Amino acid sequence: MLADQKRGIHLSQVELLCKDGCGYYGNPTWDGYCSLCWRKRSRKTETNKQENGVDEKKRREKSRRSSSVMRLLWGSPSPPRQESSETPEATLKAFQSLEPGDFRGFLKVMRRPSSQRLQSQCTAFLNTIQAYHDLPIQKQSDMVQDFYQSIADHFSSLPDEQVTQMMEHIEKLIMTNLHKWVFCHDSCDDEQKDLTLQRRIKSLNWVTPQMLHVPFPKGGSDISDPYLPAITAIIEMDAKRAPQDKLSCVSRCSQNVFQALALSNNHPANADDFLSALVYVVLRANPPRLHSNLNYVIRFGLPQSLMAGESGYYFTNLSCTVAFIEKLDGPALNLTAEEFNSYMQGRTVPPRPPEGDSKKKAQENRQQLEDLKKRQESVEQGVRALREQLDQWVRCVQEQVEEVRARSTLPHLDQVQEEPDGHAGEPSLAPLRDGAAAELRPGNGEC
Repeated sequence: MLADQKRGIHLSQVELLCKDGCGYYGNPTWDGYCSLCWRKRSRKTETNKQENGVDEKKRREKSRRSSSVMRLLWGSPSPPRQESSETPEATLKAFQSLEPGDFRGFLKVMRRPSSQRLQSQCTAFLNTIQAYHDLPIQKQSDMVQDFYQSIADHFSSLPDEQVTQMMEHIEKLIMTNLHKWVFCHDSCDDEQKDLTLQRRIKSLNWVTPQMLHVPFPKGGSDISDPYLPAITAIIEMDAKRAPQDKLSCVSRCSQNVFQALALSNNHPANADDFLSALVYVVLRANPPRLHSNLNYVIRFGLPQSLMAGESGYYFTNLSCTVAFIEKLDGPALNLTAEEFNSYMQGRTVPPRPPEGDSKKKAQENRQQLEDLKKRQESVEQGVRALREQLDQWVRCVQEQVEEVRARSTLPHLDQVQEEPDGHAGEPSLAPLRDGAAAELRPGNGEC
């Protein structure tokens, strides 16, 4: 009995951490290592290859290109800079006074003359990446990460929390402009992996919450799915451009998952419940370009946001969820290989819920339809009343207009008129002149 109820989705806290034991979160994309350990290993391997197979001419060419890139990046030290009356310390205080998440305030401080050096570095780096956008995506990722590390020294005198805040603003400034150049780059196969993952998720549309052991509120239905806010949040991730904004969508999705679990369980949710529910959310949502979005955050996001903290934990679980879906098989769902293949090929459909649950759901649906009908009738009644009031108002306005017209009718010509000079009581000569003129017109017998 216990074997039947054993979850196929299980990850311990140790499995989420880096293989090198540095204490940070690892990632399946980095073969289980954290960002720092993975880059150290990659650069060490790359250095060994260069030492074994690179001649002196290529080294000189590489050095020349590196110098050119550095000149473009940092600019020439020879041109004189315009001195500002505002000291660097005052600028740092201005950065320090910003509220968390105040990106507009950060941009205002960046426009100050005292921030000219920092602004020039960012502008030069953006121009460099755009000029070398044909470089392999991993090279561009290394350049961005090196830029983050060099810019962090500019805020080294600030507390660690504010350094993190400033670096988040720098990341948003840089990657919002570079998104169109580096997202789903031609040098990688992210687009093909996106299509493969979408087809995989679509082929698993038969997986039910019961198979994943996802807790659901009793009597819940698709209309009142408690995981819908989480599904919406994970879909919104593709619309964001900055890595931290994509991470915010992942965090919001995970928090909504925990809220749904709290509604479904009488006890606090554990890591297995969270991972199972996250798998269900991804299968229901089938987010667009999920693989590309994950790699984009990994390549160009701030390392500290992925290796530690709440956002790092949520992102690591989402990466493990994608890896689990790609390798999903029968034993993970407590199914035999034959049953799993039968579901995948469409020969078998998932079992329906018990008859009592079906009747209860049908009754809930009927009750919701009746409530909607009553609301519709109430709205229609209000529309009719409003239309009657509008017609009555139009009639009232028309009556008032007619009354005003009747009171402002001009006097007839046979009445006595006053001369323009204003002599009251004297008969007007205008009718006589008009009559004489009429008699002298042709057709009255006069020559």
